[in-house]
Amino acid sequence: MAKNEAQTRQQIIDQRLKLAGWDVKNPTQVTEELDIWIGLPQGVTEAQTPYQGHLFADYALLGANGKPLAVVEAKKTSVDAEIGKEQARNYAEKIHRMTGVPMPFVFYTNGYDIHYWDTERYPPRKILGFPSRSDLERIQFLRDNSKPLSSQLVDLKIAGRPYQIEAIRAVLEAIERKRRKFLTVMATGTGKTRMCMGLVDVLTRTNHAQRILFLVDRIALQEQALNAFKEHLPNAPIWPKEGEREFVPDRRVYVMTYPTILNLIQQENCPFTPHFFDLLIADESHRSIYNVYKNILDYFDALLLGLTATPKDHIDHNTFGLFECGDGLPTYAYTYEEAVNNVPPYLSDFEVFGIQTKFQQEGINSSTIAEADKKRLLADGQDPEEINFEGTELEKKVTNKGTNTIIVREFMEECIKDPNGVLPGKSIFFAISQKHAYRLCEVFNSLYPEYKGQIAEVIISDIKGVHGKGGILDRFKNQDMPRIAISVDMLDTGIDVREVVNLVFAKPVLSYTKFWQMIGRGTRVLDPDSLKPWCPEKKKFLIMDCWRNFEYFKMKPKGKEPAGTLPLPVRLFDASVCLQPILDTSVKLKFADRS
Repeated sequence: MAKNEAQTRQQIIDQRLKLAGWDVKNPTQVTEELDIWIGLPQGVTEAQTPYQGHLFADYALLGANGKPLAVVEAKKTSVDAEIGKEQARNYAEKIHRMTGVPMPFVFYTNGYDIHYWDTERYPPRKILGFPSRSDLERIQFLRDNSKPLSSQLVDLKIAGRPYQIEAIRAVLEAIERKRRKFLTVMATGTGKTRMCMGLVDVLTRTNHAQRILFLVDRIALQEQALNAFKEHLPNAPIWPKEGEREFVPDRRVYVMTYPTILNLIQQENCPFTPHFFDLLIADESHRSIYNVYKNILDYFDALLLGLTATPKDHIDHNTFGLFECGDGLPTYAYTYEEAVNNVPPYLSDFEVFGIQTKFQQEGINSSTIAEADKKRLLADGQDPEEINFEGTELEKKVTNKGTNTIIVREFMEECIKDPNGVLPGKSIFFAISQKHAYRLCEVFNSLYPEYKGQIAEVIISDIKGVHGKGGILDRFKNQDMPRIAISVDMLDTGIDVREVVNLVFAKPVLSYTKFWQMIGRGTRVLDPDSLKPWCPEKKKFLIMDCWRNFEYFKMKPKGKEPAGTLPLPVRLFDASVCLQPILDTSVKLKFADRS
């Protein structure tokens, strides 16, 4: 441990400044012991008291123009950095008053703890690292050129629904109240991404943010978000462009997965400081955010917006705390019920049909396996939402061919069909493991060989060719076949396929948050401007539950109504039978007329 202030500066603070690109020994970047002349009392000469009338800032961080951008007050490691708070503010104020430069940013540190104070806008806060020169120049530009948010109009072409505008307004009002963290709760399918783009548009137009990081939890959602940004904010330079692998520091909008950004932060030569971004948007902000990826949110000193579709009554206490909201009091909330009951509805309602397999008959269901598996996962430091049944005894039982045959036959009988009444509409099967997914696909091909292996496809991230144009996921979204996507985790959250009319829970779900995200795969209503032949209308969607998941979560949804539509071949056959007596009579009459 450094014993005094000089050692603290040399051994710790100088090195931490170096990590942010500052060379303490380069006088064009840093002035040590900056002499701040404040004047002498009347009648006193400098020769009499050589240090009176002078203040000395430990460090002044200089802009490209050679003028101070920030002051840093250093204390030895054995004392609280807070001791230097007022001293540092006084230095910054004197520099501003004596030289006319914009108010310098204030930092005070004991080497280990660094505090940052933008005295013009926010209270002091602890940070994990110093900003670079370009960071400070950007932040100063935003501070000096930002416009009031209350008078700004939301671009209705980006986010035009009333609740989306309300959500944006709620965040803007919180920003004007100098809040820095926000949590929006919006039901899956109500357009959280478009709301975010509308917010980004306002913040960039008004100089409240220049660099934005949008975080997602899987590659498929990264592609989806990138496409949305390109469509609705076409003038914003985005990273990554197609084919880019290396990080590029000159873009406005960055869309990354949580694992990608975490890996970059943990690199020895991290390509950015904690101040690189002005706004961080964390999609799917639930348990894994504070349990697994909290280091990301701790690292960055940026405005932070969390997005979640989990009903607010079921959001974990820690999530509210992370975004500095009171329990049950997000910045904004728009519920699934509100969306369904709107006229016209913004989301589709659903019915549930329970499939009884031998697992329920033997008493093996969500409620009986939940606690043991949760304890096992927590003991391993894993998230219960990401439960993995690969290789377990349960998986071996579930992949039993007879059980899966029951599920597939029941599905084909009861599912919502396309207009012809023969093939199922677009459907997602949630399988318990990859082995289970492939077994289900085998059963489809065995029972229905007439579809030549195209009716169902396994869609998991490990498959080469699942992503990109022409990939399996793209075909499921935009082509007639496959009709059924069998997924293990990959399609559980965030995937937007409006035409999905059937969901099959062929696995137990132990997380309420995850359960609602999975239900959300079917809630989207159709876009009247781009109707697909296999789904020209969607009045509701059907959930087929093989594991009593609704019972486990104590939910009592509406049951499936009796099917009233016969397949087209059956209807044609019935019609021909009904018409035959009429045709026979008509023929007899024609012969009678001729005679």
